[in-house]
Amino acid sequence: MFDLDALTLARIQFAFTVSAHIIFPAFTIGLASYLAVLNALALRTGRPVFIDLFNYWKKIFAVSFGMGVVSGIVMSYQFGTNWSVFSDKAGPVIGPLMGYEVLSAFFLEAGFLGVMLFGRERVGPKLHFVATLMVALGTFMSAFWILSVNSWMQTPAGYGINEVGQFIATDWWAVVFNPSFPYRLVHMLLAAYLTTAFVVGAVGALHLLRDRGNQAARIMFSMAMWMAAIVAPMQIAAGDFHGLNTLEYQPAKVAAMEGHFETHAGAPLILFGIPNAAEGRIDYKVQIPLLGSFILTHDWNGVVRGLNEWPAEERPPVGIVFWSFRIMVGIGFLMLGIGAWSLWARYRRRLYDAPWLHRAALVMGPSGFAAVLAGWITTEVGRQPWTVYGLLTTAQSASPIDAAAIGASLIAFVVVYFALFGAGTFYILRLMNHAPRPAEPGLPAEEPIRAGGIMPGPVMAAKNALPAAE
Repeated sequence: MFDLDALTLARIQFAFTVSAHIIFPAFTIGLASYLAVLNALALRTGRPVFIDLFNYWKKIFAVSFGMGVVSGIVMSYQFGTNWSVFSDKAGPVIGPLMGYEVLSAFFLEAGFLGVMLFGRERVGPKLHFVATLMVALGTFMSAFWILSVNSWMQTPAGYGINEVGQFIATDWWAVVFNPSFPYRLVHMLLAAYLTTAFVVGAVGALHLLRDRGNQAARIMFSMAMWMAAIVAPMQIAAGDFHGLNTLEYQPAKVAAMEGHFETHAGAPLILFGIPNAAEGRIDYKVQIPLLGSFILTHDWNGVVRGLNEWPAEERPPVGIVFWSFRIMVGIGFLMLGIGAWSLWARYRRRLYDAPWLHRAALVMGPSGFAAVLAGWITTEVGRQPWTVYGLLTTAQSASPIDAAAIGASLIAFVVVYFALFGAGTFYILRLMNHAPRPAEPGLPAEEPIRAGGIMPGPVMAAKNALPAAE
């Protein structure tokens, strides 16, 4: 590892930490909304099973939320340690946006999280529902600001450059609502909802395979399959619009995604192959004639630019982008297939008596996380060699720091992350392995919890002593 240069190690470190982080927000964004829906159904119907499901999933949400916060904080520090030049150059633009995320989204989540987790019996069902809505709104706003930052780096707009070479905002509306932001926001939110749907569906399927009469498992599985059937086709459509936007503003990325080295009209759709960047071609390719041009330009003979139109130093790594894009799209169509299968089973009134569908849903449980990771790899690696697209390269953004220091911290991150998040993931899987049950217990909050010490406080000691004194 120490034979690698500082820039490569810094990129590996950020890729590792952002990959470990993104899976938690992708889950909690959707899960917060799912909890709000369960809470609303409990209020509307009065059925205890919805509260049981709420209590079941809020424990999982609490652990996932905590791990997401911890992993996100680490990433922000890397802007100062490994990417200080980028922070100096782009800080006047992205700094306020990230500050807005903390002041609005994170404070909103943190302010109402305790009420959502512990406060139902204290504030009443209606205010508890409002608190759950605020947590869900906070997760949405967090995604809004972070995606605005990332989208500005992909399609910068509304900026100027001052006398010391820093990017400064000249139009904040153009900065926030930059050309790619709406497409990225919709694509990411739908991905979060699908990720949660397939996790919930997998848990429901697991418990249906064990007990087809489990009412809570039936509700979980039914709700998850409705989400898959409705949102999967929406996501495919949103991905198509996002791709067209990317073609307009980042055509080199699209050329790498599609595997096109030469510019030609009537480009084929390359389904599979082995990218050969040295020779400028895709080996052993399987393709459909003309379909690539039709998808990208909506014209069977439309012109699609190839990577050879850009200098070699401005091309993204083709192999990584080519395969990560296909993994993401392939998983998307598998999700679409599961949704269609569930509709057929529902039509035949066999949704809860379809063991092969349940097994397939169980296998697809982690598919959302894989698709999110593949999508972000496509987005971020496809942007290379730029951090601010077309304006600031990754090499120009790095801190003047020794490779040994970055390598040592990378090793520390790998060890700590696998220990900490491995334990957290194992605990979440244990929670999921237990079926929801009637009167599902929530998180205990009957009395104040002492932050330190081993002896009971004076008030608690007096309270505990009252029955004996009487």
